[in-house]
Amino acid sequence: MDIQPDAPLTAFAGSHPSLQHALQERGYHEPTPVQAAVLRPDAEGRDLLVSAQTGSGKTVAYGLALASTLLDGAERLQRPAEPLALIIAPTRELALQVQRQLIWLYGTAGARVASCVGGMDIRREARALADGCHLVVGTPGRLRDHLERGRLDVTQLKAVVLDEADEMLDLGF
Repeated sequence: MDIQPDAPLTAFAGSHPSLQHALQERGYHEPTPVQAAVLRPDAEGRDLLVSAQTGSGKTVAYGLALASTLLDGAERLQRPAEPLALIIAPTRELALQVQRQLIWLYGTAGARVASCVGGMDIRREARALADGCHLVVGTPGRLRDHLERGRLDVTQLKAVVLDEADEMLDLGF
């Protein structure tokens, strides 16, 4: 299907308009099966357990699923304060990959996405958290460190994603 620049992205019907725009700019024409599943009307506002192969589009899928909760009908997110969503990944590499995906997906919605992962500058992470962000992506150990030091406020969270929860259990988290 050929999509014109201003044509609506009907294949992603049910997703937030700002996210539809981001998908269109990235050349997404059709949702993968996992993405289509989270966009079903009966999935909205529910806790979801998603299981799919690597490369199936899970990160974009849960990004799409979070949109109605995070944006709550607004075109753009308000100025960030405490995080609205927390995404926990088992490894630094996965967490940074997730962060990159969410940055482009939520870019037109004005989201600030911070990462908190071991092996990176913890002071820079602390500044990003203090400056405010909408989504925080991190690894269990580093997130715990920020929580224990009072740098990560989770009182306003509307959503939590455990990305590759089975692997986190295998790693002993």
